Amino acid sequence: MRFKGKMILVTGAASGIGKAIAHRFAEEGARVAIADMSLRAADATAASLAHGAFGIEVDVTASASIAAMVERACTVAGGIDVFVNNAGVFGMEPFLDITQQDYDRLFAVNVRGYFFAMQAVARKMVAAGRRGAIVNIASQAGRRGEAHSAIYAATKATAISLSQSAALALVGQGIRVNAIAPGVVDTPMWKSVDAMYARLDNTAIGEKTRQVRAAIPKGRLATAQEIAAAAAFLASDDAEYIVGQTLNVCGGNVLS
Repeated sequence: MRFKGKMILVTGAASGIGKAIAHRFAEEGARVAIADMSLRAADATAASLAHGAFGIEVDVTASASIAAMVERACTVAGGIDVFVNNAGVFGMEPFLDITQQDYDRLFAVNVRGYFFAMQAVARKMVAAGRRGAIVNIASQAGRRGEAHSAIYAATKATAISLSQSAALALVGQGIRVNAIAPGVVDTPMWKSVDAMYARLDNTAIGEKTRQVRAAIPKGRLATAQEIAAAAAFLASDDAEYIVGQTLNVCGGNVLS
């Protein structure tokens, strides 16, 4: 119960990794605000949690929506102790086929939304004199280039850099910022990515998953719960001396 009495805000929390993170914090005693594009999905996830979890509708590409999310979380729960910056989108196109629209969509969510959500939460924490933690969800794609997802990889590399800068800017205010770089996680999103690879590489559905699994030293994909466990650790007092780091949770697929 490391988070008993704490208020946790998680974006993109109605499904996949975000949902697993919300469940992990609730299991450890936290009250969790489930922020998502779909209020219905957010409310459904919140209803499955204890400790007064509640849903919030948010579009991280809109500054007014981010502000409303943070304000509602603070109004309902009295403040934010931990923010998990998880909302993101994926894109995959051959390098020569990427359009400006593809580029703008990914950067709007994965960089602009990511930064301004983090900034809005940090401002509230600082104004309230509240020590806290921010955990940003990046990706192993941010550690290296990706032939079929160049823009996605670039956004996640930016996320890692922003996490480092935010950590240095906010540590003096009592706010710790760190990030997680998940590897391939066994979620519905990955199944859709596998199908994209099949289309682009003209291979069978499931072939990319087989290749990825064979390349991971651990021998399997990650579970969403394993990413959630890392998020809970980085947000906890057990990680008090960890600042500005990006933790690879990838079964040994990327070493740094």
